[in-house]
Amino acid sequence: QVQLVESGGGLVQAGGSLRLSCAASGRTFSNYAMAWFRQAPGKEREFVAGISWSGTSTGYADSVKGRFTISRDNAKNTVYLQMNSLKPEDTAVYYCAADPFGALQREASEFYYWGQGTRVTVSL
Repeated sequence: QVQLVESGGGLVQAGGSLRLSCAASGRTFSNYAMAWFRQAPGKEREFVAGISWSGTSTGYADSVKGRFTISRDNAKNTVYLQMNSLKPEDTAVYYCAADPFGALQREASEFYYWGQGTRVTVSL
């Protein structure tokens, strides 16, 4: 069992930056692929960024490529999402997810464990 707790959300002006963190419990965190998804009001949950168990493979949604960076620190059981040049359309609840099979994934159905989410609001 893995428990995920997100933090770092908040209100920021367009053009600003935030760093989200996802702290995971469990001794096997380093084996898990991790990802960030987001869900805006009235929209479906969408993939934002993912990272393999080793950190050597990463993937991004086209809408955030070049602005967001996913990383992980297996010694701290934590995955991060650095978000730069934020836009109002990035406003959403951001969720951390874990997949025990380790390879980079983009589909929400592949992920076994989910956090409760952290809200990001980007104002004009």
